[in-house]
Amino acid sequence: MKKQDNLRVSLWFMRASNLDTAETAQGVEEGMKDNPAFPKPPLPLVPPVPPDPTQPVDLQTLRLSFSAACVLAVPGGTQLTADKIQKGVLLKDALHKLAMYVQIIARHDLAMLLSSGFEASSTNRASVPLLRPDIQAVINEVSGALLVRGTSVLNARSYQVQASTDGGKTWLAMDDSTGARRIVVQPVTPGLVYTIRIRAVGGSTKFSEWSNAVSRMAT
Repeated sequence: MKKQDNLRVSLWFMRASNLDTAETAQGVEEGMKDNPAFPKPPLPLVPPVPPDPTQPVDLQTLRLSFSAACVLAVPGGTQLTADKIQKGVLLKDALHKLAMYVQIIARHDLAMLLSSGFEASSTNRASVPLLRPDIQAVINEVSGALLVRGTSVLNARSYQVQASTDGGKTWLAMDDSTGARRIVVQPVTPGLVYTIRIRAVGGSTKFSEWSNAVSRMAT
């Protein structure tokens, strides 16, 4: 198989929203855990058993700590906001270390790179049309939200998400996502059937074509 040159891990998560940063971290945690392509990550992905104080703080602990700090900081307050910012810095620093590790190993293999949970960019600066992403699954992960798993598109900056409750006659724009492999659509109303589609943003055409549409009843 011919190697693919000029691949790099997208660092879009460094500028992402709080929610997208946490979702990226969870996607990387799921993608790299027990992944034979990445046997020695620079920090643990989940808490080691038994605990090992000599190891850096694991990705899961950093993610959960940051998410909790975001919730506590909603009412405002200097101290709570500062704590959220600091924990966000720690989480993004951990993601950056993991991204550089993945890039060293998978810089010539797009499928391997994407299996890590990170997105891919190309070092080729020529602006080209974006390929169409595909939705592989829409899952009821928690009540009031749908988890969309889509295919990543090379050179995409982000992904637009639309939902329909009338079978695709009308569409409602949902929050954009920095990645396609783990998109959380919320809020959704339990009992309603939602049809979801996504498209990539970037490239010479600004947008890709819309993906296939997939329907799922929210719970």
